[in-house]
Amino acid sequence: MNKKLYVGNLPYSVTEEELRALFEQVGVVADAAVITDRETGRSKGFGFVEMDTPEEASKAISQFNGHTLNNRQIQVSEARPREDRGPRRTDRGDRGGDRGFGDRGGGEHRSRF
Repeated sequence: MNKKLYVGNLPYSVTEEELRALFEQVGVVADAAVITDRETGRSKGFGFVEMDTPEEASKAISQFNGHTLNNRQIQVSEARPREDRGPRRTDRGDRGGDRGFGDRGGGEHRSRF
């Protein structure tokens, strides 16, 4: 059974391949991901590694938590389950219409926005 690890304080230059290669030193890596910003594509400074077994995950935590990678001390811990944020909103609400301010006289609509 795979065990997912959180890897924090990553140097922004680290690639998924480098992250995978580091953790392969202690066992089989099922998956490695560096989390990036959707708009810029730049690293957010953290990622996730899935180790093949819980034993390999424990070994990775003990070996790499506090490990210095490109002059940054990385943090490695067991990943927590993802929080449910509810449905994603693709819009920012109702941008048009009356907004409940009513007719302010003269037949024209005046908005304070």
